[in-house]
Amino acid sequence: MTAAPLLFYPGPDAVYGFPGARLLASADSAWQHIEVWDTPQLGCLFTLDGRPMTSAGDEFIYHECMTHVAALTHPAPRAALVLGGGDGGAARQLLRHPAIERIVVAELDADVVRLTGDYLPQVRGGAFDDPRVELVIGDAADFVARASNNAQADGAPPFDLVVFDLTPPDSPAAGLYTPQFYRALKTIMSEDALISLHLGSPLHHTARVGALLDALRSTFAVVRPLGAWVPLYGAFWLMAVASDQLDPAAQSEAILTARMLERELEGLRFYDTKLHATLLDAPRMFRDKLGQFLQL
Repeated sequence: MTAAPLLFYPGPDAVYGFPGARLLASADSAWQHIEVWDTPQLGCLFTLDGRPMTSAGDEFIYHECMTHVAALTHPAPRAALVLGGGDGGAARQLLRHPAIERIVVAELDADVVRLTGDYLPQVRGGAFDDPRVELVIGDAADFVARASNNAQADGAPPFDLVVFDLTPPDSPAAGLYTPQFYRALKTIMSEDALISLHLGSPLHHTARVGALLDALRSTFAVVRPLGAWVPLYGAFWLMAVASDQLDPAAQSEAILTARMLERELEGLRFYDTKLHATLLDAPRMFRDKLGQFLQL
């Protein structure tokens, strides 16, 4: 196909893009419009309703931040739930932790699984073939409701980690970013469980970031924003880790390093224990813009 600029609009007054992109595939599922593009800058990437989701070239930044900050804060995570995550990137990172016995990936859209498997197999890295991973196609809220009802009957261990690898709140995932859903999640989480989720750009999504942090703080005792520059998203991107007992900011570099050695957690491309505290320390310009929300 003919190469053309691929443009994204993170806000009403901003645009960025990737010249020379080629559309490889597209599909209209029951939920959203999916496209797969090849770009000179980041390789293959996919979009949902025109929003950038994951690229082969930089997915490790987002997925490592979304998984290892929380997983290393936990002393021994055994079970994890990924909400969304149909590209398999979050599951692939969580499988690096040897104590993990079970990962459930609750993905709404089977077409996301199919297309990312066809065009971005390196993101998944065979994670869905691992017997510890269960792929559940359907609404994540329905899965959580069923799991809550069956928690005592099926004897499955509660989830120690929950990763919100979802589209933003103004999407089919809107109902999952609420205190009501967080409270439902707690019925299938261990007492010291952690959740991680992405918030958005503090430059372009200030109100959204604030609302998400408010909802988290109304439900969890500990809420820690973290952030990194993600080239695909064209901006510094905020995420958060929340828990009722564990605090990622309270983990010393020595403890984190010992856990990485114990778990033989090698070959990461972005996260390391020296970066951990930096991720949790927002740059000055974003502190000024989001000070009332970040509580820094």
